[in-house]
Amino acid sequence: MRKLIYLTLVSAGMILGSCTLPQMIKLAKQQDLKVAPNPLEVHKDTVSYDMSAALPVKMLKPNTTYTLNTFYKYGDKEQALEPVAFKSTDYPQAATQQPKISKKFNLPYQPDMKSGILQVEGVASKGTKSKATPRMDLATGVITTSKLVQNSYYAAVADHGYNNQEEIIPVVIPNFTFPQGSSVLRKTEMTGATGKQLDAFIATKNLTKTVIITGTHSPEGRERINSKLSEERAKSIEKFYRAEMKKYDYKNMADEIKFILKPVVDDWNEFKTALAAYSGISNEEKSAYLNVINSGGTFADVEKQLSKLSTYKKVYKDIYPGLRAAKTEILTIKKKKTDAEISVLAKQITTGQASSDALSFEELMYAASLTPSNDEKIAIYSAATKMGNNWNAHNNLAAVYLMQAIANPSSQQDLAGKAAAQLEIAARLKATSEVHANLATVALMQGNPYKAASHASKALQGAGNEVTRGVNGVKAASEIYAARYAAAVSSASSAAGSYINLFNKGLAQLLNKDFANAGSSFAEASRANANFGLAYYGAAVAAARQGNADGVTSNLSKAVKADPNLREAALADLEFSKWATSDAFRNALK
Repeated sequence: MRKLIYLTLVSAGMILGSCTLPQMIKLAKQQDLKVAPNPLEVHKDTVSYDMSAALPVKMLKPNTTYTLNTFYKYGDKEQALEPVAFKSTDYPQAATQQPKISKKFNLPYQPDMKSGILQVEGVASKGTKSKATPRMDLATGVITTSKLVQNSYYAAVADHGYNNQEEIIPVVIPNFTFPQGSSVLRKTEMTGATGKQLDAFIATKNLTKTVIITGTHSPEGRERINSKLSEERAKSIEKFYRAEMKKYDYKNMADEIKFILKPVVDDWNEFKTALAAYSGISNEEKSAYLNVINSGGTFADVEKQLSKLSTYKKVYKDIYPGLRAAKTEILTIKKKKTDAEISVLAKQITTGQASSDALSFEELMYAASLTPSNDEKIAIYSAATKMGNNWNAHNNLAAVYLMQAIANPSSQQDLAGKAAAQLEIAARLKATSEVHANLATVALMQGNPYKAASHASKALQGAGNEVTRGVNGVKAASEIYAARYAAAVSSASSAAGSYINLFNKGLAQLLNKDFANAGSSFAEASRANANFGLAYYGAAVAAARQGNADGVTSNLSKAVKADPNLREAALADLEFSKWATSDAFRNALK
């Protein structure tokens, strides 16, 4: 009898168990499944979304589990995602309250995932038995607007270090001295060391711009009898200078020289300078002179007070004669090769027709700026890299490789590799803003936006305006790739105003949900380049996100006219799904 009762209970349990799963599957039709965002979106290289699920009350039976299995199906491929399980033991109030759960999913993105379907199936299980629902579609396709980012490249050329402007070189001739109370230049002065130095200078026929002659006098009374003594001493030197030019046949060259005479009268500065350098008296005794001079009064009164000092005769003998003088400062123009001469010599150096010392390093670096040919620049900078350990030569050689890479996408990777090799050397020598800016461009070309952003940030530390504007474009593109949209807006706002940077600014604003400003930036990009179809396309997306049907169709029409390839892109783009079946949308794409 007991055995019969046991068998009866087991049978009843099996019957109840076999009914439980179908009931759960039937109730699963009432489950509430939501995905956000919907459609899915790709950012960085990942499709991230949140799925929330709420089961009907009484659906989750005791000792059961309800599992949601999600899949992303695209083409003939399928990607299974992590399951979500409702276990009855986790929801003891399931008979009176809805079991709820939410989970974040991250799906590595592949380009062919753009057209796909996110599906879910529910599986009710108890023990070893299970029963599944049919698959349900949760979301269709992936919005790929973030992939519209355009690479912004910048090649930073470092300064060549050569001053190609007119340079003035001051040449100071030692003082000519005069007898007390006289402005006559003695023969011993003209043939002495000072005269010989001036004679030698004039003999070389340096290109002279200005001659400044300062005449001075000593403070004692007899010197001041002739108030024009300082000026006449300056004139004596000018006369001697002109005679020397005539001797060396300056001819018209002399007319180009401007003489400026500066007579110094009743001025204590020359005396103070000489006194400070004088070692014949003590510092305390020097202070006595300065106290008298600084006390004020007329020049004659001060001199009279100085003459009463105990050391006056010594100072008069040792310092005063040197103040009866004229000082000559000559402003000459530094001799330089012409641009044509530099270009010819640079060409000869690169072809082996001239030795490398035919130009200085700075002149050779400057020569590269005189030619529009990148091939010639490469030859010149290559020669410059052999003239010592100069970071700027290696940097500039790399910069030209990058210019070629920007202009020739088919050879971009090879040229980026050549640039990287030179920049590695440059960075070891000196990791400047220009070097980091170029390394940022190399990294972006090689598909590493994170490394590019890192180098760009380093480049901005202490960078000049040109480098700052250039590298901020690279940084903005890199930040969009990394889904750092607010940072990208800031970087693009500080970048050079190219149509690429303006487009990326608009895209960053769009992805940062600032749709109105995004539309303005896309409009700026289209004004900068009316043939850049993506600028109009971006404006159409911004209009779509604001629900502006007219903005969608008008901008798509312009986009397709500028770039017919955008027609197919627009037809498949989920950004425009709301308008895809309308006549206005179809007409805009014709």
